[in-house]
Amino acid sequence: MRGRVTLIGLLQAAATLTVSVSLVTAFDSLHHMIELFSHFRLQYMVAAGLLAVGFAVLRSRYYAGLLALAAMMNAAFVLPWYFADAATTSGTPLKILHANVHSSSISYERLIEVVGEESPDIVFLQEVTGAWAAATRALASGYAFHYAEPREGNFGIAMFSRIPLDSVTHVDSPPFGNPTIVAQANVSGRALTLISTHPVPPLGKTGYTSRNIQLEHVADLAAGTSGPTVLVGDLNTTAWSQSYRSLLEDTGLRDARHGFGVLPTWPTFMPFAMIPIDHALVSSDVGVLDVRLGRRIGSDHLPLVVTVQL
Repeated sequence: MRGRVTLIGLLQAAATLTVSVSLVTAFDSLHHMIELFSHFRLQYMVAAGLLAVGFAVLRSRYYAGLLALAAMMNAAFVLPWYFADAATTSGTPLKILHANVHSSSISYERLIEVVGEESPDIVFLQEVTGAWAAATRALASGYAFHYAEPREGNFGIAMFSRIPLDSVTHVDSPPFGNPTIVAQANVSGRALTLISTHPVPPLGKTGYTSRNIQLEHVADLAAGTSGPTVLVGDLNTTAWSQSYRSLLEDTGLRDARHGFGVLPTWPTFMPFAMIPIDHALVSSDVGVLDVRLGRRIGSDHLPLVVTVQL
C-alpha cells in the first residue's frame, strides 16, 4: 500500500528540516554551502516557534519540545540585535544613507526623492553604472563633494557628501579589482575615515572565496586607519556567518545595528526571506544614534540609514 501524505507527516517533515538546518548552520565555516543557509536565523526562529505551538496544540510533546529548543537556539542569534548600551549624548551627529541601487534599475527619480526626504550628510551608492552616474549628477547641487567610479555590471560605486572631504579616492580590491571608496573628512576637528565596498555574492566556492578575499582586503584598510572609522556596504553576508565575525575581529569595528534590530535589506521581491546583508560598521570612538531602513527605491535592496555621532 502506498504511503499517504498527511498533515501531521508534513508538519513532522517541516520540524525535522527546521531543527536540522538550525543545528548545521551553527558550523557555517565548514563549507560555503552551509554558510548560504546560515543567513536565515530570523526565519528559522519564527518557523520553529510556530511549529512548536502547532505541535503543542496537537499534544506532541517530543516535537513541541525539540522545536522550542530550536526556537531558543535561533533566538540566541537574533534577539541580541535588539539590545545595546545607551548611545552617547554629546558630539556632532552625522547622517549616512547607504543604498545598493541595483544596476539594472531605472528608478533614478525614486532614489533622488529618498535622498531629498532623508537629507543625509553623506550618501554611498553601490551598483553604479554609467547611466546611474549620469542620473545622480543631480545630487551634486546639494552635495559639493562627490566621487564616482561607475562600472558596467554590479560593482560601480559613488559617494556624495555635504561634509568637506580632505581626500577621496578608490582602490581596486582583490581578487577582481572591484572598487572600494576610501575618504577622509574632518568633523568637528576630528579626522574621520569613511570606507564603502561591495564584494561579490558568495555563490559557489569561487564566489565564497572571492568575497572573503575582498573582505580581508577591506579589513586591512580599516585596521590601518587611526581615529574614527565608518565602513558601509553591501557586504553580501550576514552577521551570523563566520566570515562576518572575522571581519569584525580583524578590524576592531562593531556593527551599528546593535540595539536597532535585524533590519533585513535584501531581497525586496521576497519579503518573507529578507536578510541583512547591507551593513554599517563603526569604530569604538563613534557613537550610534539611529539605524533604520529607508523606503523602497526600485532596487532589490532597501536603503540603510545610519546616524552616528562624533
